[in-house]
Amino acid sequence: MEHPENSEEYKGLVVNRGVEQPSIVNPYLKRGKFRHRQMSVSDYVEGILKGDVTVLGQAVTLVESTHPAHQIVAQEVIEKCLPYSGNSVRIGISGVPGAGKSTSIDAFGVHVLEEYGGKLAVLAIDPSSERSKGSILGDKTRMEKLSVHPDSFIRPSPSAGSLGGVARKTRESIILCEAAGFDKIFVETVGVGQSETACHSMVDFFLLIQLAGTGDELQGIKRGIIEMADGIVINKCDGNNVDKCQLAATQFRNALHLFPAPDSGWTPQVLTYSGFYNLGVKAVWDMVFKYFDFVKNNGYFELRRNEQAKYWMYESINEQLRNSFFQNDLISSRLSIAENMVLSGQKTSFVAAKDLLDTYFSLMKESR
Repeated sequence: MEHPENSEEYKGLVVNRGVEQPSIVNPYLKRGKFRHRQMSVSDYVEGILKGDVTVLGQAVTLVESTHPAHQIVAQEVIEKCLPYSGNSVRIGISGVPGAGKSTSIDAFGVHVLEEYGGKLAVLAIDPSSERSKGSILGDKTRMEKLSVHPDSFIRPSPSAGSLGGVARKTRESIILCEAAGFDKIFVETVGVGQSETACHSMVDFFLLIQLAGTGDELQGIKRGIIEMADGIVINKCDGNNVDKCQLAATQFRNALHLFPAPDSGWTPQVLTYSGFYNLGVKAVWDMVFKYFDFVKNNGYFELRRNEQAKYWMYESINEQLRNSFFQNDLISSRLSIAENMVLSGQKTSFVAAKDLLDTYFSLMKESR
């Protein structure tokens, strides 16, 4: 392209063409060479059983995918890994935001691996935004020692709006991790203060992390998450905060006496520690393993595992029925019509729902 400045009108000014810019694409790049090979079910299973964390991570991604084709492959992988699962201790860790869950998991995990050996998998559930539907998935940044440990596997997953701050596919991920040889599983919830039933129904020990000075003693006798806890630990017990933590621990111990005895027969203990300064971590894990010895001796460990398997069978049924309803073409076409009728006051919410369900059940009868 000729510059207009080089015309006769501007004799005293000359502008060079300059150097032609090369293409931003490497001319030696062979695109076909970098194509990702589609893995088969046997490839996934073989890699998982060998303990390949790369294949394990890809399998967890497949499990979390909502694509129907991915789900078919994922279920086959889970089914073939199932005989190799069930040989770990599963520990759920929850607490309010800012309680130091990620920092504590870093301290807990390093202590467990150094003292007891084995392999540790951390399934960290990150809260998803209600607006953008995205998650930061940055829990690894606060697990500095554990993230570089050769015997650990940390997998952050988005909560995707699931109740209790536990991803719907976390239980399937536990099965894959166990098949890969991880004998200790940590499940970290988002700690939003809502129902933690989902996490409680997939772990053997439920650890609740609390802070001192977050409320009066009345908070300790409220039902819900505290009633589910097998152990309560007060974090950040260091420096000038020691007396407050000891007082909070005493209040929680007094509150636990007002609760009915748990089915396990175990009396939940309340301890203090500092995850940041690594103080009191050994006492926490002595309590955890003392609990496992207790429930394995009285048979509650196997009973709880059986109850959890039954619970998740019904949860899977509910999820499949829900997906079948909303993925039906006729129902999808009538949903917006039903919404408009409800918003305009022509139908109540209950009548509109009943009509849609009646339509769905009629379609099921016709398809038989």
